[in-house]
Amino acid sequence: MVKIKWMGKFDGNLENLPHGEHKPGAVQFKEANDMKKLGLVLNLMAVPLMLIFYAIVFLRGNMQEIMDHFYTYWAGIVVALVCMVPHEFIHAICFRKEAYIYTNLKNGLLFVVGPEDMSKSRFVIMSLMPNLLFGFLPFILYLIFPQLGFLGILGATSIPMGIGDYYNVFNALTQMPRGARTYLYGFHSWWYFPENAEKKD
Repeated sequence: MVKIKWMGKFDGNLENLPHGEHKPGAVQFKEANDMKKLGLVLNLMAVPLMLIFYAIVFLRGNMQEIMDHFYTYWAGIVVALVCMVPHEFIHAICFRKEAYIYTNLKNGLLFVVGPEDMSKSRFVIMSLMPNLLFGFLPFILYLIFPQLGFLGILGATSIPMGIGDYYNVFNALTQMPRGARTYLYGFHSWWYFPENAEKKD
């Protein structure tokens, strides 16, 4: 059973992050090396994405209903912000051994570190799971039932907040060869080919 540990504020020292040993022939993902710069870029990218989803909510909904239930829509934003921590716990439970949750609110980041390796498919599922639960699922329900404005705003707020996860998924899908496995070492992801090609999650 996975052991989840809340580590609190990240001190900025990558050497203090939990990590195992490098695998033979491991290749580091081509990704940003500066955490501060990465946080800034991703947060800037999230803004237009959020505006697009908000626009969809207001175009899909009835303006009179939106005005009559204005506070319900605001509640969707508040709940989305509250879900930032459960978001990381959902990532964490996708690990099989240990997972460590850190905060770096100065750079607008919360993140999970787990030293175990996993297949590309499980990495993608782990990365997207909280965004599906808190973002896409409520947003799709809103599109079907536009009277559920709370779900629309919850989804429209939560989906862009997963921008860092989409970045990781994009890197995995475009850089990991078939049959490769990935793991975290410090703040970076690495991929390698296991000696036993038949090993599966």
